[in-house]
Amino acid sequence: MPAFAGLIPLQIFVSTSLYSVIAVLAHGTSLRLIPANPNDILFARIFAIPGITLTRTPMLPSTPIAPSKTAALSRVLDSVPKGYRHYILGTVSAAKAETLANKFHALYGIGCSPAQRLVRKSKGIANAVLVMYWPADAVEVRWLLLATNGAGFESERLRLVDEKPRLSWLGYELVRHSLQGRASWTWRRPKEAMTELHVLLASQSNRRHYSALAATLERIAKQPGFHGVRAQSWSLFQEARRRGYSEPLPQLFYLQKVSHGDRLTLG
Repeated sequence: MPAFAGLIPLQIFVSTSLYSVIAVLAHGTSLRLIPANPNDILFARIFAIPGITLTRTPMLPSTPIAPSKTAALSRVLDSVPKGYRHYILGTVSAAKAETLANKFHALYGIGCSPAQRLVRKSKGIANAVLVMYWPADAVEVRWLLLATNGAGFESERLRLVDEKPRLSWLGYELVRHSLQGRASWTWRRPKEAMTELHVLLASQSNRRHYSALAATLERIAKQPGFHGVRAQSWSLFQEARRRGYSEPLPQLFYLQKVSHGDRLTLG
């Protein structure tokens, strides 16, 4: 490899959630890694030039802000299988939401990097993530604090996501289901919401208000496409068919991977 003559191969394990794309800049006798996506962990093989010091620019702690219910609920589904199974929830005015996030970071390290979380875990300290549903122009922000096993939450009255009553948030409840032979988590409409929809479909069908029924089915189809919600939507569509609705049914979409939202820098 003549192009690498005089270079020393240096194996680096980047475990501080800093790099999905790395730019290496030469400044005199140092190389600097520019952080990209703070969620990613990357194994990188870098060739170091003798006499040049490799440094990195530190990332400030931050937490994503979900602008939609889908983004907020998706982050919960991403976190619970990783051990974040204890929770508290609440609402806060939008004017005080950033202050609350900073308070939770100071108390529970919600903006810690993966490397910092490993250190906390090794010391028996619980890790935490803060999920904030904060749409544009919202007056109130709804939040959910999830935590792992460990010390540090003695002053909080935490609940477990898999104990009854189930975790219910943003109009949906968290449940387990079997997916390809293994248990997985999903969201679904609570029983009360499904009862109301069945009653509405029956009323619109019995009165032959098919334009209103079509609008109801469209609204059902546009709700977040989590496995549990989608299965319920299909059962509602079949109910409409049994009651005489003969028009084409709306398409049900599978939920694609969504961003957790732009990141709020924490102090």
